[in-house]
Parts: sequence; structure tokens; C-alpha cells
Amino acid sequence: MGMKITTFMCLASTLLAPVSQGAPGGYALVWADEFNVDGRPDPANWTYEHGHSRNHEAQWYQPENAWCTNGFLVIEARRERVPNPGHKPGSKDWRKQWDHANYTSACLITRGLHSWQYGRFEMRAKIDTRAGLWPAFWTLGNEGDWPTNGEVDIMEYYQDKLLANVIWGAVPYSPPKHKSVKTPLAKLGEGWADDFHLWRMDWDEEHIRLYVDDRLLNETKTDATRNPGKGRIEHPFGQPHYILLNLAIHGTCGGDPAATEFPARFEVDYVRVYQKQNKDHPETH
Repeated sequence: MGMKITTFMCLASTLLAPVSQGAPGGYALVWADEFNVDGRPDPANWTYEHGHSRNHEAQWYQPENAWCTNGFLVIEARRERVPNPGHKPGSKDWRKQWDHANYTSACLITRGLHSWQYGRFEMRAKIDTRAGLWPAFWTLGNEGDWPTNGEVDIMEYYQDKLLANVIWGAVPYSPPKHKSVKTPLAKLGEGWADDFHLWRMDWDEEHIRLYVDDRLLNETKTDATRNPGKGRIEHPFGQPHYILLNLAIHGTCGGDPAATEFPARFEVDYVRVYQKQNKDHPETH
């Protein structure tokens, strides 16, 4: 199943001037992908996760589930059976326990290509809010193991709730520390999920502020997120972060997709990063 993906590349708008994008006052556009050319996403901007990844999620990540069309990035989740080449019966690693996956999807990341310290991160997108689906627009710090490297969930959705999260932690792979704000979908208005919306992170030396459609969801002071202990990343939000876009299925939080009709889509109009014009916060490659 699925559509045939052409070999054309989806070009990014990697710009230094804010004029054509209408940069907010005091900011300059430093990077953007407008997804304006049909075909596969631009390899200069995005790489992919492969296979099973995290949170006991049911989907198998593969590049074939992401493409650009009519000015949008489409990440499509499908109900389809695919083999797990890393299957090992009796393994304690959940990623190897399954001989196959029953769903496929895609996760796009800028790691190793683009990352930024401080700025305004924006995404205009439409999310599918049906049962079992778990779309996200988020960042991770370049250095350190999770959760000590820091995570910001600018947009995360599952089980009738929109989430805005800031996550860090004292010990790698231990339960993370976090500030999480959950907004029930019912509070956002009838028909909210039928439209595109604008998610935004404003991040500077002192605060991380997360918004949807200019509605402040979460404000976190960065001084409260430091990691104690030798050998740790002391300040997870005092380093560059890279971007991830994905549509997960089921897992620890996503809910039961059994009654959901597939395919399901996470549609992205654009992703943009702005930085203050009066400060020198260059992009990190």
C-alpha cells in the first residue's frame, strides 16, 4: 500500500533575510523549510529514524512515509505489516522482541545538519486527533544522554490532550524531571482539529515559553532545569537543540489505534527558526 514517491527533492528555504517570511519584530529568519517542491524532503535539512524507536510505540519508522506535496510535508501512518530484521526471540530489548510491526510511519530529524541555541521555533500544521495517534514537534539537545540533554515538546498530542512539555533529568535513562501542561482538546473549541494551527517556542537565556495560536501553554525558567552531578550536561537548555517531527502510534501514551481507520496524516505547512537580531546566536552545524 501507499503512494509512489518521486525522486525530486523538496527544497528548503534556508534564508538569512526575514523579508519574504514576515519575521516578527526584533527577529531575523535564520532557517526554514517551506516544503514547496513536490517529492522527498530535502536531505540537506532532514534525516530519518529507522525501525522501532522509543516508548514501546507500535510503528516502524521508515523514510517512505514522508513526502512533500502541494506545499506541505505529509507524514503518513499506515496499518501495514513489515518484518523486523533485528528480531531476537527472548530478547530483553522490546525493539527486538517483535518479529514484525503492524504499523509504519516516519520521524524526520535535523540532527547533524542543523541545530540552534535560543530563538523562536515555529510550525504551522494540522494534526490528526483520532485514537491511538501521537504526533509531535519537539527538540533535543545536541550533547548528553536523554533526559540530561533536555527535551522540549512544542507540540505533542495524544488521548484528547494537547501537551506542552519541558523535560530534563539528573541521571541518564532515569525518570525525567519535567514541567508538563496538558490542555484537553474540548477546551480548544468545536472543530479545532479540522484546521491548521501555529505552534511556537520562544526560548532565551532565562525562559522557555510554548504557545499554540498565540495562547501561552507553558512557561519554564531555564535556571530551574539544571542537572546536578559530575559528568552531566549541567545546563540542557544552554546548548543547541535540533528538531524532530514524527507521527507515533500506540505505545506508552498514544492510546489504542484498533478502531482508527488508516492511513492517518500529520500535515506540516512550514517549520521556521528565528533569532534575535541584536544577539549573536549562530546556527550550529
